[in-house]
Parts: sequence; C-alpha cells; structure tokens
Amino acid sequence: MQNFTDVKLEIFVPQEYALKIRDELAKIGVGRIGNYDHCVALIPARGFFRPLPGSNPFSGEENKITETAEYKLEVNCRRELAEEAVKVVKKNHPYEEPLINVIPLANHLFR
Repeated sequence: MQNFTDVKLEIFVPQEYALKIRDELAKIGVGRIGNYDHCVALIPARGFFRPLPGSNPFSGEENKITETAEYKLEVNCRRELAEEAVKVVKKNHPYEEPLINVIPLANHLFR
C-alpha cells in the first residue's frame, strides 16, 4: 500500500490546546476535505502517564501516575504535508513527548 495519498493524524492533546493546534494545522492545508477546511474531530479521552526520572512533564510529578482530560484530535492530511504537520503539532503542543499517530488511509481506492 505504498501509493496512499492521505494519512490520518491522531493527536492526543490537553483540551485547552486542541483548537489552537487545529488552527495551526489549517494554516498549512491540513484538515481540508473538498471545499471545506478546519475539518477535525475531537473525541474526549482520559490520558494516563507516569513521568520517569529525567522527564520535564507539562503536568504531574516524577514517578507518579497522572490522569488528565484530553482530546484525541483526528484530522486528515495529504501525505506530502505529514512531516510538516508533525512539526507544527510539536511546536504548538505543550507535552514534552506528544503522542502523534500517522495512519495511512486507503480512501482514494473508493472515490
């Protein structure tokens, strides 16, 4: 499946940062579907993590499991924009290690 043209980005982000990331991605053309832009889905999520020694967490304490209210932001992205999109997310995301999944899409097979 090396000829895919689009990917889906799944980004786990604190709720208060989700719309800023959406807007920054839209500036580079991510989240565009046909004649629409800023197309994203926000799914409420409960995130859990434990900062390990040497980490610099946005929230939480070293060696203690933390729970936080997040969104899973899902957005479609042209394959050629994916690398730049990941850079935009990292620049605007508050986490030291943001979780960003880049998933190939086969939507072009059904057009």
